[in-house]
Amino acid sequence: MLQQELPLLDSRPVDGTSRWLMPAIAVASALTGAGLLWIAGAHTAAILFLAICAIALPAAAVLRRRPAGEAIDVDSLIAAPDYSLVGSMLSLTGDAAALTDQEGKLLSANSSYRDRFNARPPDKLPADSDSAQALSTARTMAWRDGGGCAAGIETEAGAFALEVERVGARSDLLLWRFLKPVPSDPVAVAVNRLRGKAGELLGRAGVLAAVVDGEGKLLSWNALFEARALTGFDRQGSPRLPDLVQGEEEEGQFRLVAEGDLARALRAVHIPLDPPAPADLANFYLFDSPDTLPVSSSQYLQAMIDILPIGLALVDRDGRFLTMNDAFRQAAGIKNTKPVYPGDLLVKEDKAAVADAVRRHTRGPAMSGDLAVRLARNPKEPVALTVAGLRGLGDASVLLLLKDNSEEAKLKRQIAQATKMQAVGQLAGGVAHDFNNILTAIIGHCDLMLMRHTPGDSDYDDIQQIKSNSNRAAGLTRQLLAFSRQQTLRPQVLQLTDVVAEVSHLLKRLLGETVKLVVKHGRNLGSVRADPGQLEQVIVNLAVNARDAMAATGGGTLTIQTYAVRADQVAELGSDILPIADYAAISVTDTGCGIAPSVLGKIFEPFFTTKEVGKGTGLGLSTVYGIVKQSGGFIFADSKVGEGTRFVIYLPVHRAEPEVGKAGVTAKVKEAELWGTGTVLLVEDEPMVRAVAERALTRHGYSVLTATNGEEALDILGKGEEIALLISDVVMPAMDGPTMVREARKSRPDLPILFMSGYAEEQLRKSIDLDNVAFLPKPFSVQELAEAARRAIAAK
Repeated sequence: MLQQELPLLDSRPVDGTSRWLMPAIAVASALTGAGLLWIAGAHTAAILFLAICAIALPAAAVLRRRPAGEAIDVDSLIAAPDYSLVGSMLSLTGDAAALTDQEGKLLSANSSYRDRFNARPPDKLPADSDSAQALSTARTMAWRDGGGCAAGIETEAGAFALEVERVGARSDLLLWRFLKPVPSDPVAVAVNRLRGKAGELLGRAGVLAAVVDGEGKLLSWNALFEARALTGFDRQGSPRLPDLVQGEEEEGQFRLVAEGDLARALRAVHIPLDPPAPADLANFYLFDSPDTLPVSSSQYLQAMIDILPIGLALVDRDGRFLTMNDAFRQAAGIKNTKPVYPGDLLVKEDKAAVADAVRRHTRGPAMSGDLAVRLARNPKEPVALTVAGLRGLGDASVLLLLKDNSEEAKLKRQIAQATKMQAVGQLAGGVAHDFNNILTAIIGHCDLMLMRHTPGDSDYDDIQQIKSNSNRAAGLTRQLLAFSRQQTLRPQVLQLTDVVAEVSHLLKRLLGETVKLVVKHGRNLGSVRADPGQLEQVIVNLAVNARDAMAATGGGTLTIQTYAVRADQVAELGSDILPIADYAAISVTDTGCGIAPSVLGKIFEPFFTTKEVGKGTGLGLSTVYGIVKQSGGFIFADSKVGEGTRFVIYLPVHRAEPEVGKAGVTAKVKEAELWGTGTVLLVEDEPMVRAVAERALTRHGYSVLTATNGEEALDILGKGEEIALLISDVVMPAMDGPTMVREARKSRPDLPILFMSGYAEEQLRKSIDLDNVAFLPKPFSVQELAEAARRAIAAK
């Protein structure tokens, strides 16, 4: 502990007046110093000055009461400051501010910091690696140089600019300030600039400037405009521009009402901030004197257009650039060289259209038009170019406004992509439905023929081959339905580790000798609710794609890993797509050739493949995407060319208790247990499906009545015959299955129902939301139909 003598301190008693005189002087000095800093604009420094005084004044009081010559423990006076008082001082600023020690521990923070960051230390705030590196650099600068800063620190609460200062009696503390950037609003930017230095410069140049909304109300103006145009008008009542000026707009000559009829004519320039603009968006007006400010040679012209936040350029009668602002250069990608003509910025195909538009607006009346053009620097992204004719601006005869709409174009592509995926999904679902009816008939007739043949017969193998190929075709339709998220899932509560362990034996055979399979399992994975068979298909599809990618490099390693992702970890990821919740994740990583960035955004599209013709259907990854999304999960792909690809699947944790006894495969029902009795009413509009279903049910002991539509089925039910089970297609012409069932239930409320359809059960869930209803997806075999009928009757 450092000890030092303070012999100059006076320890003599003091009277009442002098006892309060010194603290009063000290407090007054502190407030004066803080006030000067506040007036100078150093608000945080002023607050910090007060905080230091709040700590130092009590210490000074203690020192004054010590006897002369007595040793003073300085460290004891500064080791335990009142951080609650520091926090109160920091609350005087609207920025998020905090104080930390050398180890990064949060000592004090204002309410703005706590509300935004939940009182987390600054080191824990960055949401990505770049922000974390920038924050670390600013902190290092503060310890070394006394201060540091960084821009664009991404956090969960948004992006902030950062300022860090080294403070404290021993310079062992850090003061952090997180400054929220002001959103870029073109109107707000123009208003603020006109009220500041830009408006002052325009006034010195003799230019009157104002920002006006669509109704003509003035939003902002410079001092010269106020002095000349607002004399005699109510400046607090939102004056309107049409009330302040008079003249002919076509001629471009105006006079100020405040200066009378003998006032000198002024030239007006109307500049839209963001064309094509809605009616209520602000516009920018500039007024100058034609005989005092020749625009063609004015040194102030660049200052006029540079204050605008949109890309603006002036072109002469010959189509050459006169001048352009920084926003135009940035939007057009102009760096060092200055183009001569507007066509120099465009692709070859768009040069003629722009040159013709400039020529027409030069010679014709003052009007404007929009063109969609492609810049030479980025020919794939069209941009909006507005061409407007000018009058009364000297050599400038055409105004060009260039709008960088890359974000808008990106959004349009995303919408088009989503629309295309939805349309293809609807097409795939419809094709699969019709195809499933055909496959139901083929598979059913194969089963009926196999009942008359035994292994060894001449026709048995041929029939078995037809059935096998039909099942393969049924698998293809399931892929189409999986992509369009219309397949029928049988979700169960399960563990991802069990699914991976079950499928890993199959993967070893699929991958071959050149690919090494590595399986890693994390701990404390939550249960998920999904179809185990479909999850296995997801893993197999990803593994087969990885094997093909590694075949080009002679082999490699495929790593499958399962792990838990907590909600706080999801929050740290900062994803706009992934909701904050607990997930069980599975990653599939290969060391193959990787996927090019231009292709990565298309890999989940149906029928898109990078494989050679005949070696891929393009449905593998689209099937994976559909299964994951239909299971309520999310899938992300990350790849680097030459290094490999990583797919990560996030499935939400299911909080309900696992269903005991449903994790395994349903035991196969014996043929003898499928026989039944009673009358079954079969309603199916497809003759081939109706015929095979009737024969299958008859062979299993049922008496079958058939109907081709819902009306016929209701007529049969109206005859009063005892019906043990009603089997109906869902989608039928005229009256569909659910409508027919609702009418039948009015007279027979306990009638069991078995719906069958080539569409997915989830897709039809709203229409078949009835009591005591079972569902059988097409295509089905004779045995599956008999099993479903037996279960439906038994559940009565």
